[in-house]
Amino acid sequence: MSGPLLEIRDIVTSFTTERGWVRAVDGVSFEVAAGKTVGLVGESGCGKTVTAMSIVDLLPKPSGHVLEGEILFKGHDLRKVKEKRMREVRGGEIGVIFQEPMAALNPVHRIGRQLVEAIRLHKKVSARTALEEAVEWLEKVGIPAPERRVSEYPHQLSGGMRQRVMIAIALCCHPDLIIADEPTTALDVTVQAQILDLLGTMRGEMGTAVLLITHDLGVIAEQCDEVVVMYAGRIVERAPVKDLFANPRHAYTRGLLGSIPRLDSERKSVLQTIPGQVASIQDFTQGCRFCQRMERKGKWEHQRPPYIELTPDHWVEGCELCMEEGHGS
Repeated sequence: MSGPLLEIRDIVTSFTTERGWVRAVDGVSFEVAAGKTVGLVGESGCGKTVTAMSIVDLLPKPSGHVLEGEILFKGHDLRKVKEKRMREVRGGEIGVIFQEPMAALNPVHRIGRQLVEAIRLHKKVSARTALEEAVEWLEKVGIPAPERRVSEYPHQLSGGMRQRVMIAIALCCHPDLIIADEPTTALDVTVQAQILDLLGTMRGEMGTAVLLITHDLGVIAEQCDEVVVMYAGRIVERAPVKDLFANPRHAYTRGLLGSIPRLDSERKSVLQTIPGQVASIQDFTQGCRFCQRMERKGKWEHQRPPYIELTPDHWVEGCELCMEEGHGS
């Protein structure tokens, strides 16, 4: 296959509300190459999860719709495929790890049954073979006594184990791409590290590409090859992870990096914040949305800034005020 595994081109995802259509994702474009990990980062409510659910057609219906753009997977636009084909892609070729496993796992079905269903939906194997594979996958993702765990229900497992089950379900059909939506949220630090190590190991063994959605820049630094920074439904910066951390060019990106807790010279904890507040989605401006937050007026107050190619791999939304000033200036 030539070209990227996944290519998002100018997608617009909107929801119907009492005030009409609102754009949760507004002209987003990025790529995920085969075998690479791309981090999608930003504050809560910036559109990360909506972008991911748009890819696999899991938006809440009937309110959510992808109205514009292309979602190219292996060169084919997923917006144009029939539902039967979409079901084959979702789970078979694109695995999804949801943010909250208790909401994604069926509470009245045993773990083994849910894994078996996922395997048999995409592979022509017997129930017995599928169960054997289910046990193998539970063992691969580090769940002790997998032969016993297949007979247990989600509520009988810890949060970390439930997340491992979600990873097993996402990987059991050897997908080409994994979408991991905040896979370590609500887990303690030790379990977070174990889950991220597991994802890295599985990627290394299977060559699976990963779209990792998170607000944690520490995770981005450790896990990703490229970073896509979202703010208020738009992408404000895209770059290889080393370039972004070494030379962030957008004020919002610098604000995110500045908000990482660190120690000063007297070993006191220092935590910077980004001033202002994100506007309500119904009140988003057509112009630069970070300037809207900072209450700044300039050239791009009413018109969307263009994207500027700083290097072949580093793009930034080209509002001069946001590129020249650090956050809080």
